[in-house]
Amino acid sequence: MMLTKDYYFELPEELIAQYPSSERGNDRLMLLDRHTGEYEDLMIRDFPSLIDGSSVLVVNNSKVRKARTFARSETGGEVEFLFLSENEDGSWNCMVSKSKRQKRGKKYDFYLPDGRVYVSAEILESNSDGTKRVGFSSPISSEFFSLLGHVPLPPYIKREDEFSDEKRYQTVYAKKEGSVASPTAGLHFTDELMSEIRARGTEIYEVTLHVGMGTFLPVRTENIEDHHMHTEHYEIDDETFNALNRAKKDGKKIISIGTTSLRTLESSADSSGLLARKEGNTDIFIHPGYRFKFVDSLFTNFHTPESTLLMLVSAMAGYENIMRAYKHAIEERYHFFSYGDAMFIRS
Repeated sequence: MMLTKDYYFELPEELIAQYPSSERGNDRLMLLDRHTGEYEDLMIRDFPSLIDGSSVLVVNNSKVRKARTFARSETGGEVEFLFLSENEDGSWNCMVSKSKRQKRGKKYDFYLPDGRVYVSAEILESNSDGTKRVGFSSPISSEFFSLLGHVPLPPYIKREDEFSDEKRYQTVYAKKEGSVASPTAGLHFTDELMSEIRARGTEIYEVTLHVGMGTFLPVRTENIEDHHMHTEHYEIDDETFNALNRAKKDGKKIISIGTTSLRTLESSADSSGLLARKEGNTDIFIHPGYRFKFVDSLFTNFHTPESTLLMLVSAMAGYENIMRAYKHAIEERYHFFSYGDAMFIRS
């Protein structure tokens, strides 16, 4: 039995990246052999030289919505809303600040910068997962998020979002809006890097998984196996589905760019080792003991202590290998989390 506390490590606060590097892709890369545990310190620009036509890359093309907004309650207090998903009736499921105070029937106004009310809202009910179902006086459109939304930076970034985050907290291949957090491994990739990878004969395919509220929530159970993931929706288009299955049958290595791409592929795959479902809802929780069905290698960032993502990478590379590599990363002053450096766990 593995305990959540087994995944704790001391991380100096100054190693938590508060801003991205001055230039996209100008970050460090640790190469980790998932079988031997050997590691090497490189740079992101070295990544294309580590792969070739015997591999395919899979990226998550989900686009981050400016989902963090602020409203004023009937009593005048400021309340934060994080818009997660829309329901068929036009209401939204939201994470709401000071949640216990925000009860059914409470009303709020969302204001434009000039002081006019843009839309009004009311709590319709509390959902079982701690979110609120919120109704609105008019439909919530993309204009609402454009005018009033903020980039939903993670809580360990101790600053307000800035104009530059609108571009830097988005991958260069983001297409389908719906995430409340960026699939951050992809933030290292530039158009030039993608072109270089393709020039070396490596094909790149896109899947979609919209990152939900689970990315913000800690593991609260003592035994990791008692933890339950929140559900996220994924999609794989016909062309990608068929191409990836062909590549797997041909013996090519499947490299996932980010944990969200990996969770998509592993959720889709069946016991035969091929993709079987083109879309669905997944609450897959990957931790040591999990047998990977489809993905061979993983490109990812460095993750928070006691998180499900740290457990996922431990499943792929082995607990001891990951903890040893993370210790080295701290000693060598790697930057951690969303805007930090990266690791390539290679098969």
